[in-house]
Amino acid sequence: MGMLQTMRWFGPNDPVSLMDIRQAGCTGIVTALHQIPVGAVWSVEAIEERKRLIEAANDRYSPLHWAVVESLPVHEDIKKGRPDRALYIDNYKQSLRNLAACGINTVCYNFMPVLDWSRTNLSYEMPDGSLALRFVWEDFALFDLCILKRPDAESDYEPDVAQAARQRFARMTADEVATLVNVVLLGLPGSNEAFSLDTFQGLLNEYATISDQALRDNLYFFIREVAPVANELGVNLCIHPDDPPRPLLGLPRVVSTEADLAQLMAASDVVANGITFCTGSLGIRPDNDLPAMIRRFGNRIHFIHLRTTKREENPRNFHEADHLEGDVDMYAVVKAIVLEQQRRRQQGTGATSIPMRPDHGHQMLDDLRVDKGTYPGYSAIGRLRGLAEIRGLELGITRSLEETH
Repeated sequence: MGMLQTMRWFGPNDPVSLMDIRQAGCTGIVTALHQIPVGAVWSVEAIEERKRLIEAANDRYSPLHWAVVESLPVHEDIKKGRPDRALYIDNYKQSLRNLAACGINTVCYNFMPVLDWSRTNLSYEMPDGSLALRFVWEDFALFDLCILKRPDAESDYEPDVAQAARQRFARMTADEVATLVNVVLLGLPGSNEAFSLDTFQGLLNEYATISDQALRDNLYFFIREVAPVANELGVNLCIHPDDPPRPLLGLPRVVSTEADLAQLMAASDVVANGITFCTGSLGIRPDNDLPAMIRRFGNRIHFIHLRTTKREENPRNFHEADHLEGDVDMYAVVKAIVLEQQRRRQQGTGATSIPMRPDHGHQMLDDLRVDKGTYPGYSAIGRLRGLAEIRGLELGITRSLEETH
């Protein structure tokens, strides 16, 4: 058995249908109840309703099941360590109980303040004409210094970067400014709604007194509260790394490196306190040795995102590369995963088929049609290409290991 092949599905309004995902060869669905406000309890009724949607055609076609929750979001008051966090942590525990009662036992979450992920271009043209997501440090500085005008932002940028950003801003049209604002302030993945520029600075201000260590402490407090409950329920929690894995907008980032993950795993030493191993996010940093991290944290890896990014001439800039290219050694990564699954089978511990989804596919082929809506990074065909490449790579590695033995 190889990795459990899944794709993310954003619910009934997703342009990519369940049948599309089924025909891609997946058996698992990764989804969430985006309609429920952050911090509210996910009821058994709401969970079962989503399960029924996913499984509705299972009697006629290849079966699908809800394999992973991505994400059960963490309320900002928990991240900020506010007094109300006790209420939201209790709600989180109840949502975990309800998910377990419905047979769903893998739950992804993140602890990124304010923004879930950050890019500066959602349609960067690749050499083959497909469109990718991109992050450009100078463009982000331009947004921060010239549009948002965040207090004390100057100290976060190199003088030449700040100067270049201001010079470029002076040449930008109103439409170009609006496009950059909408991209940077885009909300959760799968959403076309963005934060308002008028309210965004206020959200940042609420973190003005929260240091890197304070955010870590709030994360460790949260995980010490919820991981033992998850462990008793047989639910695996798995944190998604920061994206990109470095501080932005004066906000601390505390899940970016191997050391960050080691501290978090030690904060609650139960198997349920685990990792969503996102090779794209972690791979942006050259100091993250991804195969070595898989070997170190193997039994805590409960969910995998496979994608790769390519650092550009300025290493702070990157774009989403094809799944088998870029800076991630996908062969070494997938081999380490195959060996971890074999170890689990031999020792009889953990899921021997780890849920995996191809992440952030390029917009390509028919998905480039202007009248065909897609969520940034989540068009069907680009992810299908990535899944096919990863599926073949995993099969080749597995067969090679079998023949060697």
